[in-house]
Order: sequence, then structure tokens, then C-alpha cells
Amino acid sequence: MQAADGKPLERATLRITGMTCAACANRIEKGLGRMPGVAAATVNLAMETARVEYVPGEVDLAALQAKVEKLGYGALPAEEAADAERERRERELRRQRGKLALSSALSLPLLWAMAGHFGLTSWLYVPSLFMNPWFQLALATPVQFVVGRTFYVGAYKALRNGSANMDVLVALGTSAAYFYSLYFTLAPAADAEAHHGPPLYYETSAVLITLVVLGKLLEARAKGRTSAAIRSLMGLQAKTALVVRGGAELAVPVERVEVGDLVVVRPGEKIPVDGVVVEGASAVDESMLTGESLPVDKRAGDSVIGATINKHGTLLFRATRVGQDTALAQIVKVVANAQSSKAPIQRVADRISGVFVPIVVALAALVFAGWYVWFAPGELTPALDAAIAVLVIACPCALGLATPTSIMAGSGRAAELGVLFKGGEHLEAAHRLDTIVLDKTGTITKGKPELTDVRSELDRDVFLKLVGAAESRSEHPLAEAIVAGAKAAGLTLSTPSAFEAVPGAGVAAVVDGRSVLVGTRRLMEARGVDARRAYEAMARLEEAGKTAMLVAVDGRYAGLVATADAVRPTSKAAIERLRAMGLAVVMLTGDNARTAQRIAAEVGVDRVLAEAAPEGKAAEVRRLQEQGRKVGMVGDGINDAPALAVADIGMAVGTGADVAIETAGVALMRGDLTAVADAIELSRRTMVNIRQNLFWALAYNALGIPVAAAGLLAPWVAGAAMALSSVSVVLNALRLQRMKL
Repeated sequence: MQAADGKPLERATLRITGMTCAACANRIEKGLGRMPGVAAATVNLAMETARVEYVPGEVDLAALQAKVEKLGYGALPAEEAADAERERRERELRRQRGKLALSSALSLPLLWAMAGHFGLTSWLYVPSLFMNPWFQLALATPVQFVVGRTFYVGAYKALRNGSANMDVLVALGTSAAYFYSLYFTLAPAADAEAHHGPPLYYETSAVLITLVVLGKLLEARAKGRTSAAIRSLMGLQAKTALVVRGGAELAVPVERVEVGDLVVVRPGEKIPVDGVVVEGASAVDESMLTGESLPVDKRAGDSVIGATINKHGTLLFRATRVGQDTALAQIVKVVANAQSSKAPIQRVADRISGVFVPIVVALAALVFAGWYVWFAPGELTPALDAAIAVLVIACPCALGLATPTSIMAGSGRAAELGVLFKGGEHLEAAHRLDTIVLDKTGTITKGKPELTDVRSELDRDVFLKLVGAAESRSEHPLAEAIVAGAKAAGLTLSTPSAFEAVPGAGVAAVVDGRSVLVGTRRLMEARGVDARRAYEAMARLEEAGKTAMLVAVDGRYAGLVATADAVRPTSKAAIERLRAMGLAVVMLTGDNARTAQRIAAEVGVDRVLAEAAPEGKAAEVRRLQEQGRKVGMVGDGINDAPALAVADIGMAVGTGADVAIETAGVALMRGDLTAVADAIELSRRTMVNIRQNLFWALAYNALGIPVAAAGLLAPWVAGAAMALSSVSVVLNALRLQRMKL
């Protein structure tokens, strides 16, 4: 990761406390972004985090924390805060519940007293004590200055730093109601009589604060549920492991398992860390990480993933990844990064909320002046009511929560279904795709071909030993099939003294002093080998859906071998689903055209681009993009990495090569194409949810402000509406967690 000037960058995540609305997040983001040495800063209100990319040496973590604290908020490195995060949240919820209980108990008599102001005493008994101004003052004061202290503190810090936030609006609105009432409580009797009794609004300030505290409590609880996906993933990890040390089985905490340890897992137990099976056979339930419902058979040589469940037999495996390197830890990291990242659509809300509060304060002043001068000349009460209602109902909380809560819920649900979006930008971009390009081997097919045909002009065993030895150094699935076939025939393979992989064409090796070439027509022609007499037989094999490879020994054609790779059972249905979603589907493969056409016909793909080298795959993706298409590339191999990087969205099948998964923006933990359709459907539904949230947040303000300005909305009703708007946005986002595909 580098800055624009080439300097290396580091990334830090800070846990932020004290934010109340989108204006707070904007202020922190701008403050951090303007610091020398900071390349980028993203603050997530829903996650209460700040992600900062900075140049080490020019700025450090302590300086970032100091800047946040200077702006009036708290900051801790996420690593330090992680252990205490749940406790902090629980403590905050308890504090909010205590404040709500106190505020409600003191506000209820004031709310009851409103019946007296509205002349409702004929059907509702109102104790005369409740109507006493001094009694109301005694109830309202603790609410205003004890429960409401946080609003004053937040408003002071915001104004001190030259900005305004929700705290400013609440503090202004409630203070106006409280001090207006206080004036008439202390005013001479003549003033009170002139106004037909003291015009008290203690209930307005107290009930407003109570409703805002209630809204914040509900919002905090709902936000806690949006990050439930990460907590549930972290909870999957086994707590202990049974390792073999000194010839004895020893139970140790999972944190103490080391790479290379032999680990025993009995039936029904969780696999503690990632590894490779050494002994035993079993079926493993991987559904919690991949979404795959059927158990996967495991035997010696197969990989196992930490946090999955061993179903039947006992397995002995060697640990290969532990701690923060396990697949589960990486998944948690990806999901956390996605949830704390900012989708491009959020910038719209950020721009609006950044200027919203100052505009609202100015608008409230104009409304007050309008009522006092024109609509009710000289009357403070209606002018104050309208101004307070405008201040309170216009709070941009819902706007600030609209996007991040949906991103959190959508990416969390995606992770549960085995789809990992590496950032909010990828989650947003996936819904725009109109073309899906699919690699063949390992994506449409199982990626585990078998050796089916051996045709040789040499002795069969000698021929197969040479071919198997030449392919033994290759990691290509076709090479693995040839090696497995040779070993299954009982042959012992030599180690090549020289080896060269020719991308997209085949291999060249020296085995027992003999030069061996295995690969395509193009490879033979490039190396000067005349293999034309085999082309007809090769074509027949390819028409049967097999992949045929020519073999030359010591510069002369010596025979051919063929493999067949079965299509995944889910591929045809998944491709039909993609097409039903309005997507064009293209197969892009390095395999020969006949085999590719045969597979394409079987699964229902109309357009095939075959015999493409790795760089050719990237060029084909660019060609589609030049036609105005939004392209999603799906692959699993090293040779797919360039195309995955070039595509608008790269989707790597999670069973594939690490470099492919690293290059892609979306990792599909299930090894089939249904996950591609799931990813796009998840993106589409999340974007619909975000647009719903943004529409209602903006519509609420667009409708509420004029109604409040017209004097048709009591301030306490405006407070209730403001609180409920934030809660409704979060609850709407939470619907994504129950999404069925």
C-alpha cells in the first residue's frame, strides 16, 4: 500500500466514542484527513470506527488519537479496544437505561400536567400539584441538566471546533423551552396573568430529552445486532485443541497450537485450526463458513478448516495455519473491513449532513422571526413552539445511519451465506453488473479431472512414466490428474532434473535424461514438433468433452493423453439463474475450443472465448468493458488473477488459489456458481435497502420541517418522530439479516 507520491502507507483502525450523528462522523473524518501524513480517513458512525491510512514517520497512532480527542471524542486502537468492546457496550446500555428510567420517572408527571394545559381535566384527573410551576421546575431541572448533560457537552465541543451536530439542535431546542418556562416561573404575577397563567413548557424540554435518550437506546441495541455476524463468526472458534506432544495427547487452549503440531479431532468435535489430514477419514460440516449444506469427505492429504465440525471418524491432521492466519480469522477480518468501509453512495449523505445542522439552525431562527413578526405578532409562545419543533425534527441522525447500517447488515448476512465482500465499494458495485465471465476449470467444472485416455507410440508404461514425471512439478489440475493416473497404474515416477511451465500451453521437462513436452498444438508448433498426425484423434476426444494433450519425447511426437473434468452439479442451474436475473454469461477458458463448446452446451452458456492465455483473459475482459459492459469475472486459478484484477468486480471461488482470492473483490467460500448469483442478489437487495433508508430519511426531513415551521407539530411530537426515524432506519437495515435467497 503506497501513497500517491510512492511513500509506504500503514493502516490503523480506531474505536471512536462520543459520536451522536452524521455531523460528528464528518467532523472527525475531515479533521483526520487534513492532518499532514494522512492519506485517507473513513469514519463509520454505525460501527463507531475510524480507518486511517497514513505515512509512518510523518504521523503516528498517538497523534491520530490526540486529534480525535481534541475534536471532543474518545479514541482507542481497535486492537486494544477489542477485548473491552462488549463490556463497554453493555456498560453504555446500562447507563442509557438508567438515564431513561430517571428521565421517564420525572417526565411522566409533566406529561400528565399537559392535560391541564389543554383543558382535558374533565375526563382525566390532574393533581393540582402537577400544575404548580415550582413543582414542574423541580422535575424538569434534573432532566435538563443531569440526563441532558451529554447534549450540552457534545454541543460545546462541536461549537468549539467550529461545527454543529445533533447535540447542538437538541441543546438549543430544549434550552429554549426550559429557560422560557423558567422566566415565567420567576416572573411577576402581573406577567403571568397577562398570559392567562404561566405559559410553561417544562414538559416539552423534559419529554424531548426522554424521547431522544429512548431513541439512542433503541438505536444502540439495534446497531449491536447489525454487527452480530462478526460476533457469531468469532464464536465459532473452538476453545481448546487436542495436540500430540511427546507421544501423548494433550488438551491446550487453541491459542497455544503451533504450526506443525499434530492435532486429533474426534467425531462431533470442532476442528480448532487449519491443517492437512495425516491419518483417518471422515465427513466435515463446513456450512458455517462456506454455506455448503452437505458434509465434505476428508482423507489423508485433504485440507481442513478451523471452526468446522468433524462428523464421523477420528482425524489426525497437521496444523498449517493458526491464530490470526486461520481461514476463520481472515474471514472475520474481511467482514470487519467491509462493514467499516464506506460505500460510494454514502458520500451523498455525507455531503448533505455536513451542511445540514447550520442550515437548520438558521432556518429555525427565520421561523421564530416569521412567527413573532408576521404570523403571531408579539407572541413568543407560538414562535418558540415552531422554532423548537424545526430544530428537533431536522436532526440528521437517520441520514447518517442510512448507509452504514445496511452495509453492516448486508455484508454480515453475505458472510453467513459464504460470500465475502472485501469492502462496501464492492458490495455496491456488484449490483451494476450486466455481464458475468466464467472460467471453466474449477469454476464451472469441479476442477478435479481424471486421466481417461493414453495413446502412445512408445511402450505404455514407459510413456506414462515420462509424462507423469514431467507433470509432477506442475500445480495445474490437469497435471494432477495425469500424475494420479500414472500412480494408480502402479508406476514409480522420477523427479525431473529440469522443469518449465509454459502458461496456457503446457510443460517442458527433462526426465531421466530425456526431453519431454506435454501440452497444446501451439506448444508443439512453437518447439518445432510435428504432431499433425494426432490432430484428428485429438479433435474426436475434444468433441467428447475431454481435454487432450500432445506429448513429444526428445523432440519427436510420442503420443497423447486426455483428461475429463466433470461439470459441477449446480453449474447449469446457477447459470440459468444468472440469465434469469438479466445477466449475460460468457465462458472464458484457456482450454481448447471444442472442449469449451461441449461444456458450454451442457451448462447453457451461449458465448465462449477459448484458448485464452492469462494475459489474453484480461484482454477479453477489457474488450467487453470497452463495449460498455459492467463485467464480473469469476475464477479460481493463478492464471485468472489478471482478469480478476481488470474486471469491474473480481469474484474468486474460495476453494481456489490464494492469489486469485487476494486479487478479487469478492471471495466465494462455496465452490460452486450458486454463490455468484447469491452475491449479486445480496448486492441488489442491499442497495434497495440503502435507497429506502436514504429516501425515508430525506423525505422525513423534507416533510417534517415545513410542517414544524407551520406550527402544526408540537415540539415533543417532533422529538418522538426524530427518535423513531433513526430507529426505523436501523430496523429496516436489520431486515437484511433475515434475507432468504
